[in-house]
Amino acid sequence: MGILVMVSTRLHRIVEHAAFQRTILAVILVAAVVVGLETYPAMVERWGFLLHAIDRLIVGIFVVEALMKMGAHGRTPWRYFRDPWNCFDFTIVVLCLVPAVGPYAAIARLARVLRALRLITTVPKLQIIVNSLLKGLPSMGYVGLLLLLLFYVYAVLGVFLFRANDPLHFADLQTALITMFRVVTLEDWTDVLYIQMHGSAMYVGYDGMNHTGIAPASSGQPLIAAIFFISFVLLGTIVILNLVIGVIISSMQEAQHEREQSLLRAQRDSGTSMSLAEEIRLLEHQLDAVAEHLAAVRRRAADETSMRA
Repeated sequence: MGILVMVSTRLHRIVEHAAFQRTILAVILVAAVVVGLETYPAMVERWGFLLHAIDRLIVGIFVVEALMKMGAHGRTPWRYFRDPWNCFDFTIVVLCLVPAVGPYAAIARLARVLRALRLITTVPKLQIIVNSLLKGLPSMGYVGLLLLLLFYVYAVLGVFLFRANDPLHFADLQTALITMFRVVTLEDWTDVLYIQMHGSAMYVGYDGMNHTGIAPASSGQPLIAAIFFISFVLLGTIVILNLVIGVIISSMQEAQHEREQSLLRAQRDSGTSMSLAEEIRLLEHQLDAVAEHLAAVRRRAADETSMRA
């Protein structure tokens, strides 16, 4: 029993060591380069044997890494699967072991491509970004619903206002929705604006673009078009998309806090102590989070006071 504890402790120190993590990171980068080189037939024809040998070596390293991380948990190796990122890594390793023949060839190719995604599990900052995106999905869903509602209202208005002049962009509802998506991404949205402002007949090249079978009745509406498109850009691009950025930033702060707490729990479970520098850094992050929360509460209190006044 003592030997098992000693081995698991040793493995834990190895897998948590910065040199080990940098080595795995280098292997993942090599794996990404190898799968990229395999997209060139001439490269595969000339260096195929070497690329396949490196590929098998990479898979072997990943298998050893997974076994070492399981062994670091001692008598409870199943705790390895409590971490979703470990489950992700293990799934990729299993897929890499599928023979690249017959009906399994596509799965094997997919596994080699997905190995590059293991970079996320190796770099903590990338994990925080992905976790924040996942945590922000419910809030972003409501923002997306608001954006969809804005798209729908403006698309319907666009069909009523501009279909006769510009059937290419506003022939029907679905076409207008695609046009509004183009406008909100600011992809040559001024072209659509000028067609409505000056009339399709006045816009050079418009006749050659019309493939709807509907003959346009050119009629410029400068004021209405300017109000329509500028208000949509202000609401869709500047306001609502910035809401998405705000949701992501808030989720990143929550993910950072959760990661710090999980590191503390892992330290307590493993029985190891944090260094003084790590404790100071952790306390600084916690103080920053408290200061931001306090500032938000103060702003809310000031707003309520001004409303009562």
